[in-house]
Amino acid sequence: MKLSDFDYHLPEELIAKYPVEPRDSCRLMVVDRKKGSITHRIFRDIVDYLEEGDTLILNDTKVIPARLKGKKETGAKIEVFLLKEVGDNIWETLIGNIKRLKEGQKVIFAPDFYGILLEKGEGGKAKVKLVGENVKELINRYGHIPLPPYIKREDTQSDRQMYQTVFARKEGAVASPTAGLHFTQELLKRIKDKGVNISFITLHVGIGTFKPITQEDFTKHRIHEEFYSIPEETIQLINKTKEKGKSVVAVGTTVVRTLETYGKTGKREGYSNLFIYPPFQFKVVDKLITNFHLPKSSLLLLVSAFAGKDLILSAYREAVEKKYRFFSYGDAMLIL
Repeated sequence: MKLSDFDYHLPEELIAKYPVEPRDSCRLMVVDRKKGSITHRIFRDIVDYLEEGDTLILNDTKVIPARLKGKKETGAKIEVFLLKEVGDNIWETLIGNIKRLKEGQKVIFAPDFYGILLEKGEGGKAKVKLVGENVKELINRYGHIPLPPYIKREDTQSDRQMYQTVFARKEGAVASPTAGLHFTQELLKRIKDKGVNISFITLHVGIGTFKPITQEDFTKHRIHEEFYSIPEETIQLINKTKEKGKSVVAVGTTVVRTLETYGKTGKREGYSNLFIYPPFQFKVVDKLITNFHLPKSSLLLLVSAFAGKDLILSAYREAVEKKYRFFSYGDAMLIL
């Protein structure tokens, strides 16, 4: 198999620019691997496909407002994209027009908040020290939500809520674990009331999630590294679920990568750069809730490894035909 085998035609108008409200009213495509069937439902119907004793696993990472729009002391505009904190108020960042900056220069975000370029790296990466009274609070006040590039609009106040899952707790992501966006607190309660276990992992989604695969031989692609952590109670729940012959249901590709990293290494915490593509032996995940992914992307390769390339591409063709909404703010798929 080669990268071009994982391509499909997507009309531009099917890329969702805004979320639907309420969250659980989006469409749900149910793909049954055993039957090879495709069914069309509404997301809140997900309860019908979960059984008592199953374990639903969610990613509780929280998106930070990572885009800081600033300017040099000369007035030239500079945008600093926060990637991760690597020291005390020192961040690894991405600066689009970094040639305009010299080490030691300031980028001013607000009268009470600025950054100092400490060190330039490759590809626009740089270390920046953020300076202000309470840096975390200043990031939240002045930062912008880092919407994916394909949404092609500026963020709004509503994105601060809608691009965040209702169970987001641990700050550190610069992209949302979007399969989780469809859940409401009411829906989670209905799932719990059915006797389904709900548990969490953390994987801080990095900007590398949008990095395109450029080689036809996709096995040569190196995936981005992201921090993950799995609580001991989640591991115990997974083991009990497996012992009872019930299903571990992953909400999103980030949960899949976290759980399968654990399945491969036995490590509950660390950095994962697990690249899942066909063929792949899944050790932990039994069912998957996910969104519709970009053509020729690492995420499309992952779901193809889980459900089979032909079935997934057939499902995507049907989704296009039936005008499903695609990508981060789009509709969902459940793979049984």
